[in-house]
Amino acid sequence: MSKFLESEKPHQSAFKQSSPTITPEARQPGLYKTKYRPFCLPLQHAEQNLYPGIRESALSHFAKHEIKWHDGLNGKSSNHMCDSQVCCVNFLFPFADQPEALAQLLRPFYPQLDHMLPVEDGKLVSFEWIGARNYLGEKISRNGKRSRGANFTSADAIVMFERTDKKRQIVLIEWKYTESYGGTNLKFAKSGTDRTKIYQHLFDHPDCLIRKDLLPNFDALFFEPFYQFMRQQFLAHEMEKAQEMNADIVSLLHIAPAHNLDFRKITSPALKHLGNSPTQIWGKLVKEQDRFRSVCTEDLFGGLSEEQLPELKELLNYIQERYRWIKE
Repeated sequence: MSKFLESEKPHQSAFKQSSPTITPEARQPGLYKTKYRPFCLPLQHAEQNLYPGIRESALSHFAKHEIKWHDGLNGKSSNHMCDSQVCCVNFLFPFADQPEALAQLLRPFYPQLDHMLPVEDGKLVSFEWIGARNYLGEKISRNGKRSRGANFTSADAIVMFERTDKKRQIVLIEWKYTESYGGTNLKFAKSGTDRTKIYQHLFDHPDCLIRKDLLPNFDALFFEPFYQFMRQQFLAHEMEKAQEMNADIVSLLHIAPAHNLDFRKITSPALKHLGNSPTQIWGKLVKEQDRFRSVCTEDLFGGLSEEQLPELKELLNYIQERYRWIKE
């Protein structure tokens, strides 16, 4: 169990009791996985897990594109206040119609960023992106449809911008909050499927972006979070090759709290000699350094102020009140 998760539960419980963004009816313990928990909202009030300024628009966007809310019921978000997807949406969705603010947020890490471009429905940010095609060759359900946010490799969020050199760049975002991972080998699914066979063709391809000379074998990547990194990097690479949305470059951005020390555990025994954290190791394994970047949430958002972004004053106050570690 993540120590950071355990420290966040009482913080989120206290926020639920004190914040004017939560109604009195929603301050009761919420049912989550057969138990009533103080850090969860009652299911009928799960939408209050979202920042008030985006509740209606975020729910509508997810419904329109049939994006699955993790642990969500009846078209609502998860009622767990430490949910990573909810955290991602709370931080990023308010920027979906704020091109200057979003550019200001990202430019310190992408200095060639000139201006933002819409990715879906005119919005500058979208979620659970799986690509225009089944690039990875993952199994499709009987109805022939791929689902965003479930059963397919999905990037938590996506943004796009034009650079100063006139190239168009897509950034797929992998967002972490309280996650931690053990040493479970994911080579075989519960069904018995050998997952290496699904992705072997991408690993074996001559243009594979992974430095095989540093890997003892392909199996070494089938431990979280390396398994996620691998699939998302494959997705980004295939999107770039296909020039999805006319993009010249598609890269992966990993965002996680520096406070979550549990996430730094290196879960794949064969990779421990390559670095001190999963993100450091993955940065070494990706051939082209500009195709993967990792930043901590505190560095991305912690320096933002009302003076810089007056149009997002209420959001910044909300984030700093609910996710207090962002400023610590």
